[in-house]
Amino acid sequence: MTRGIGGAGLGERSEASRRHNVPMATTETFTRMDESTAEQWAEIGKQTFAHRDRVADSVLAMLRSLEAITDGFAVDQLEHSVQTATRAERAGADAEVVVTALCHDIGKAVSVPNHPEIAAAILKPYVRPEVHDMIRVHQDFQGRHYYAHFGGDPDARETHRAELDPEVFSLAERFADEWDQVAFDPDYDSEPLEHFEPLVREVFAQAKML
Repeated sequence: MTRGIGGAGLGERSEASRRHNVPMATTETFTRMDESTAEQWAEIGKQTFAHRDRVADSVLAMLRSLEAITDGFAVDQLEHSVQTATRAERAGADAEVVVTALCHDIGKAVSVPNHPEIAAAILKPYVRPEVHDMIRVHQDFQGRHYYAHFGGDPDARETHRAELDPEVFSLAERFADEWDQVAFDPDYDSEPLEHFEPLVREVFAQAKML
């Protein structure tokens, strides 16, 4: 089983993260949006772009926080996340798919019941649409392997077939069946979170237009 970066938690942030938490000098600007100017919004855009690396800092902190969540599984949720990403990477998945595999349960840091929607919303501006869809529907696809235990429909993935292109449906199947649902093995040689940090920073460096 692989743990996070030195067992770091939310309180142990990177130098970059600490830098972003230093109060920044405010500028003379609007106090209500209907009185704003194009120049003021240009400055906001400039500063937001300059501090874009804080997105990856926040994502990594959320991932580290998953180490505290086990809830009856054989491994904690950080290990499950890095194990899923490791399996995807070793299967030849590209950077966006690997990072999405790593972050697929990141929503559990906030709420378990709607974690797929939280993860999908975080990832949507940074990955291509088919990868976003893969994670948005992943719980129903994974349900093939456990929904019946709760009286649910193990074929719930079929409710998404009409809305997804065949390639996207196949990607979601591969993610759920080959990488996600098998990633609870405490003896698997997962890569550590540090291994994925460069990919996380690469993918979250620039938001795509929505």
